Amino acid sequence: MKYKAEKHQAAILDQFSRQAVPFSQQPAHSQEAFLNLMIEISGVGLDDTVLDVACGPGIVACAFAARAKQVTGIDLTPAMITQAKALQREKGLRNLTWRVGNVLPLPFSDACFSVVVTRYTFHHFLDPGAVFGEMVRVCQPGGRVLVADTAIAPEKRDFFDMEEKLRDPSHTRALTPAEFLQMAKEQGLREVSTKFIRSERNLESHLKASFPNPGDDEKIRQLFREDIGKDHLGLGAHWQGGEIHFAYPIIILSGRKGDIREDKY
Repeated sequence: MKYKAEKHQAAILDQFSRQAVPFSQQPAHSQEAFLNLMIEISGVGLDDTVLDVACGPGIVACAFAARAKQVTGIDLTPAMITQAKALQREKGLRNLTWRVGNVLPLPFSDACFSVVVTRYTFHHFLDPGAVFGEMVRVCQPGGRVLVADTAIAPEKRDFFDMEEKLRDPSHTRALTPAEFLQMAKEQGLREVSTKFIRSERNLESHLKASFPNPGDDEKIRQLFREDIGKDHLGLGAHWQGGEIHFAYPIIILSGRKGDIREDKY
C-alpha cells in the first residue's frame, strides 16, 4: 500500500508540475459563475478562515480571499503553489498563505478553519473518504465543508475512468453522486445540499492542457469521436463548429459540521 501511495504521489507531481501553467490558464477553471456559486453555497463571510485543499494554481483560494478574512491553500505540487502566488500578486491580495504538502493527513490541528473547500480533486485521491474526513476534522464545529468535483452516473463510470486515465495518468476513480452523499453521511455533516452543473470544454483545448502518455491523445480523440450520439462517457460529446465539445457533470456538495451540543441529541 505504501508503494502504491508513493507511486501515485509521483504521478501527481509529474502531471501537475507540467500542467501548472496550462491548468491555470484554462478559461473553464476561472469561470466567475462557477466560483461565485461555490462562494454563495459556502456562505463565506468576512469573519471566516478558509482552507482550500489541493488548491492547484490558487484560482479558488483567490476567489474566496476576496470575501473571507484569511485563506490558506495547500497543494502537493510546488509548481502549482508558484502559480498560486503569482495569481495572488496579480490580484493584489494579502490575506492568503500557501503551503506545499500532502493532504492525507492534513498538516493542521483540529477545528482551525471555519470553511474547508476543494475543487476538481477527489478523482485524484486513492482514499477520497479519508481526505473528506480530514477536511471535516480541521473544520470548526458549525463550519462548512464544500466539495466540487466530477460526479459520474455509475453505469458510465468504467468507460469514463478509462478515458480519463488515458488523458491524465494521475486520475484514480470518479465518484458517483451517491458516493459523495454517503461520505457526507458517514462524517455526520448536517444541512447537506447538492447542486449539479456542467462544465463545458473544447476537446482540443483540453488536451493541450493535459499531458497524456505518447500516442494516447489520438486514442482519446477516437474515443470521443466514437462516443458522439452514444454518450457512454456521460459527457455529451458533440460536434460544434467542426470541433468536439463536451461537458463534465459536476456536483457541488456542501454540509455543516455539527457542534458538540447538537451531537448530544
